[in-house]
Amino acid sequence: MNLRHTFLLAVVVCTSTAPAFSQDAKKPKAKNASYLETAGERMLNVVYKQVDRKQLCLDLYYPTGGADGNCPLVIYTHGGGWAAGNRHGVTKPLFEPLFTKLIEKGFCVASVDYRLARNGSGVLMRDCVTDCKDAVRYLCKNSDSLKLDPTRFFVMGDSAGGQIAQMLLLSPPHSLPGDVNLAKVSYNVVAGVSWYGPCDFENVELFKTSDPTKNPDRFGARIHNSGASTEDKLALYREMSPINYLTKDSPPLLMIQGDKDTTIPVMHALHMQSKAKELNAPVEVLIIHNAGHNWRKVDADIEPSFEVIVNRSVQFFVDH
Repeated sequence: MNLRHTFLLAVVVCTSTAPAFSQDAKKPKAKNASYLETAGERMLNVVYKQVDRKQLCLDLYYPTGGADGNCPLVIYTHGGGWAAGNRHGVTKPLFEPLFTKLIEKGFCVASVDYRLARNGSGVLMRDCVTDCKDAVRYLCKNSDSLKLDPTRFFVMGDSAGGQIAQMLLLSPPHSLPGDVNLAKVSYNVVAGVSWYGPCDFENVELFKTSDPTKNPDRFGARIHNSGASTEDKLALYREMSPINYLTKDSPPLLMIQGDKDTTIPVMHALHMQSKAKELNAPVEVLIIHNAGHNWRKVDADIEPSFEVIVNRSVQFFVDH
């Protein structure tokens, strides 16, 4: 039985309401969908859970040249302020070089969709994180049939996805249960990379910038409902702050942040670095000079270069 047939058997149990796999991986089925063009196997539109009648999908990209046994896996959680974006972001120029190199290095890549905290949706940041935890649980539960090594799971995210990646890495696997069929699945994430992801929502001072029009608590509406009490707000801010889960025994984290980012200020990386030093926790920080959000050039060329950012991120996964 080949990998494609094995995969299809695994996905059948995930949903009975719609196909979970695009039979023709070369012809995207979803509107405006795009996929990485690789020389390896691709498993697209995998339904990992259904919530509120909505199917949530992920895409799997296997190593170039095929897998030699079960593959190490990098799980990508996209950015977009918890309110925008999708798993097809892997094809953007900002990310395609990173994931292409990881695939060439022998990693499998999973790009994950999650519910979005849009106005009126009723979805909060907590739901975004819970969905991504369920994606990891699903991948772990089906690791044998999907040819994945559950002892070598890694995470990577940017911006809002950087916060989610930190949560997947640092918070306990059993926390934030979602799908009842996945709630008892444990998982282990070996290491993670966060590109300009926030680490602490309780300390709103970290969000202050030179722009007086930016509200330091600008993400609050995506963390709590408008009628939440002060006590409930504080509990949710703390729950969604990855820094609160950091311990000396945490798996390694690499945070890369721009020093002129006005969306997620560089203070987040420095704050996590300070906490890590206090705890003797394995956190590395790389500051990119002249870089705004998404590594936008501000006043001068970014330093180190985008190529260095990509290579450092890839090497971090390889080293761990």
